[in-house]
Amino acid sequence: MNIDSYDTQETYQLGYRMGVAAQRGDLFCLSGDLGVGKTVFTQGFAKGLGIEEAVSSPTFTIIQEYDGGRLPFYHFDVYRIADPSEMEEIGYEDYFYGDGVCLVEWAELIEELLPKKRTTITIKKNLDQGFDYREIIVE
Repeated sequence: MNIDSYDTQETYQLGYRMGVAAQRGDLFCLSGDLGVGKTVFTQGFAKGLGIEEAVSSPTFTIIQEYDGGRLPFYHFDVYRIADPSEMEEIGYEDYFYGDGVCLVEWAELIEELLPKKRTTITIKKNLDQGFDYREIIVE
C-alpha cells in the first residue's frame, strides 16, 4: 500500500491509525533516510497505542520501553548497531517474540534477526512533490 503524506500531521495520523490497529506480538520495521519523519510517525503510533508520555528516538540507548498504553511498546533505533550480534546483549528476542508491540527504526541493519511476520514501513521524500511531501510504503 502506498500513501501520500503532504505534511507532518498526515504522517503522524497514519502512525496513529496503525498504532490503534496494532496487536500483541506485532513487529513494525521503519525505514527511511534521516529527517524523513520516522520519529513523527512513531509519535503518532505511540499515541494510537494510548501512550501519553513524550516519545523520542532512542538512538543512543537502542531501545525505549513504554508501558502506559493498552499494550507494552518497545521502540528500537538500531542505527548505531555495528554488528547484529549486539542485539543479543539487549535480549531482543524477548521483545520481538513477547507480548508487546515492537517498532524498529533502521531495521534493514538487522535483517537477519527479524521475524518473517512483520510489517515494513518505508518513508521517502520526493522534493518534486514539495518539501513536506512523503511517500509512505506499507508492506
